[in-house]
Amino acid sequence: MSTNSTVAIVTGASRGAGKGIARALGSHGCTVYVTGRSQTDSDAEVPGTIYSSAEDVTRAGGTGIAVRCDSSEDAQIKALIEQVMTEQGRIDIFVNNACYQSWAIASPGQFWEKPIEIGDMITVGLRSGFITSWYAAPHMVKQEKGLILFTSSPGSMHYCFGPAYGAQKIGSDKMAFDMGVDFADSGSNVAATSVWMGSLTTERLLSMMEAMPDRFKSLEGTLEPTEYTGHLAWAMYNDPDMMAKFNGKTIIGAETGKAYGIDDGAGSFPPSVRDSTGAAPPKFYPYKVK
Repeated sequence: MSTNSTVAIVTGASRGAGKGIARALGSHGCTVYVTGRSQTDSDAEVPGTIYSSAEDVTRAGGTGIAVRCDSSEDAQIKALIEQVMTEQGRIDIFVNNACYQSWAIASPGQFWEKPIEIGDMITVGLRSGFITSWYAAPHMVKQEKGLILFTSSPGSMHYCFGPAYGAQKIGSDKMAFDMGVDFADSGSNVAATSVWMGSLTTERLLSMMEAMPDRFKSLEGTLEPTEYTGHLAWAMYNDPDMMAKFNGKTIIGAETGKAYGIDDGAGSFPPSVRDSTGAAPPKFYPYKVK
């Protein structure tokens, strides 16, 4: 059993945001379990595998461990948590990033003109985040502290890619809030937080920008590195005021990262999505029905 490293799980880490977050956590010396379904580059629309992501984590200075896990299958999620606890004995940082992705989400047309499968992001993206947290929470509350992050976007507060996308994002924001209430009531030092990421340097978005330059021209020079949220997660986890600052909150990653002095790797700070969209994180209320 390893006890000399912060242990993290990043779901949906074969590529994109998840891969970058895992790599960033690896650069801080974490043992990172990277999960996803892709074992070969041909397993999805966009190349990337759990094995290449795990190798990236290790090259960055951590220990990357690849686990094939379909986040739509509860039994596989349960087995993942059991594996991590057996091998490591703890879960310190849990990043709920897995979300159904398809080119169809950003295709032209109204929601009923797109494949019905785009609704799967409510299953893998929202429900899956609840299930992973449900299995992980009992272990995390027994520890001295822990952090559960949901990757979200301002699409929870403005129109972006249609109702399935919006429902998944606002659902993640509200889920973090309600989990935060339960964590606080339990007296545990576990924080649940939803992070609005900006437009990211993912393989998918970069391909879309290349294919449709006019449509995405406004994003040029504004992209946030996929690693950014991973560095932010590390700073949050190590903040002695983590619970007061972040538990139950939805935060804008670029703004919080700037407060910590986290730049984009080139000496600049990513722009806040507040400035580009006019959206602000939702305000929820702690009223509880007894």
